[in-house]
Amino acid sequence: MPGGLPTDARGTVKISHYSAQRDITYTAEGAVDCLVTAPGSASLTAVITKVSAGGPDWVGRRLGLSVYDGGVDKPGKASRDRVGFSWDDGVNWTTGAVEHMDSVGSCMAPAAFAPVTKGGVRVRHADLPLWPVG
Repeated sequence: MPGGLPTDARGTVKISHYSAQRDITYTAEGAVDCLVTAPGSASLTAVITKVSAGGPDWVGRRLGLSVYDGGVDKPGKASRDRVGFSWDDGVNWTTGAVEHMDSVGSCMAPAAFAPVTKGGVRVRHADLPLWPVG
């Protein structure tokens, strides 16, 4: 394909994550290397380039992030938007004698499993180009 693939995506993602276990909010920034959308959802991967003081050792690691756009929020109701991320203790781990975070391949992110509690997301889907015939 000459262009328009998910791996052609470029940009920067900024993450702010609260760790209840460590009682700290840390930030990270990464270079996007894949973005895929579907109606109401999107996932991306990025190679982390910066992490704030006190944050995990992520620099150079590819992480996955997904979002689900639950539609327009109704006043007084909880958002239906959700996020998923590969760095949580509940996903992307190998169990056995030694536990460690597995690497994430490009364009790989878990389903959006966690509710958005502040703010929201909006996904604008774009179809991938059709494969050439011939």
